Amino acid sequence: MKAKEIISVIEEFAPRNIQEEWDNSGLMVGDIQREVKSVLLGLDCTPELIREAIETGADMIVTHHPLIFKGIKKIGTETVQERMISSIIKKDIVVYSVHTNIDKVPLGVSALMAERINLTRTKVLMPEQNSETGLGVVGDLVEPMEFNSFLKMVKERFSLKVVKTSKPINDKISRVALCGGSGASVIPAAIASGAQIFISGDISYHNYFCEDEFMIMDIGHYESEIDVLELLMSVILKKIPNFAVHISERNNNPIYYH
Repeated sequence: MKAKEIISVIEEFAPRNIQEEWDNSGLMVGDIQREVKSVLLGLDCTPELIREAIETGADMIVTHHPLIFKGIKKIGTETVQERMISSIIKKDIVVYSVHTNIDKVPLGVSALMAERINLTRTKVLMPEQNSETGLGVVGDLVEPMEFNSFLKMVKERFSLKVVKTSKPINDKISRVALCGGSGASVIPAAIASGAQIFISGDISYHNYFCEDEFMIMDIGHYESEIDVLELLMSVILKKIPNFAVHISERNNNPIYYH
């Protein structure tokens, strides 16, 4: 199985041309003609993930977040990124990333978040013109919930110890908007959708000043996106059954809570 065949399967599900303009999804390092016997999946390409690939004999790494995001001027040994790229080249490993394109497909990252809390009548929160793709998801709870009950459910379903929220609303929550990763940019769309609460990650301070009938919940970047690895595995195995695809055992949240 060549790397380009695996890439083709991924891009059939999440076309690379729908990624955000600022993004860098696609091939990071390696030869797409490389024969691949095993793929390792991770949220981020880290030194630990690369060591795991080497130890387990994985010929290809597929991550959600791009290893190379901005231009690099050299591949040396001064930075962690340089050392990772150097190690990948020496070991002849292919690295591919599928970022905002898998965020934007209807069954992508935000849809997985919606599934965790059993939202119904879901639709894309911020659809692109003449397209079924776009950022975020909005939908309705099966039954309206008081804030404390909703908070408890979210913490249980996402395995959270802590969350950050704006001032809780007094009314029962019935309509919810979500966006995996850093979703602050779609807050206006969440408000316009009629959602009473918006769930995402990496929300900055000033966004927490909300109107009385709307609130924000930050569950964390990692926590909102981790399901994408199971999705990637299912996408590959659906088209290439019996292929060796593994989710990294060293795929750890870089943020620690104390």
